[in-house]
Amino acid sequence: MSERYEHVPHRLLHRRVRDIASGVEGELVAVVNENVSNAATAHWVELAYIRGASGLEFTTSAANVEPAD
Repeated sequence: MSERYEHVPHRLLHRRVRDIASGVEGELVAVVNENVSNAATAHWVELAYIRGASGLEFTTSAANVEPAD
C-alpha cells in the first residue's frame, strides 16, 4: 500500500475560507489526501484542515471549502 497521507496543493491555501457544511470560517492550513483503505478496498478522501478563530483546527471535505466573503 502507498503512503497514508499526501499533501495536496489548493488554490485557497493560507487564505480565509468557509466550511459550507458548518458555516465556520478560518484559515485553510492544509489539504491532505488521506488513505482510509481497509484490507478489502482502497479509498482516498481529500480533507481540508481549517484553523478557526479560536486557534483550533478542524477538518471537512475539501469539496466543502469556499472563499470567505
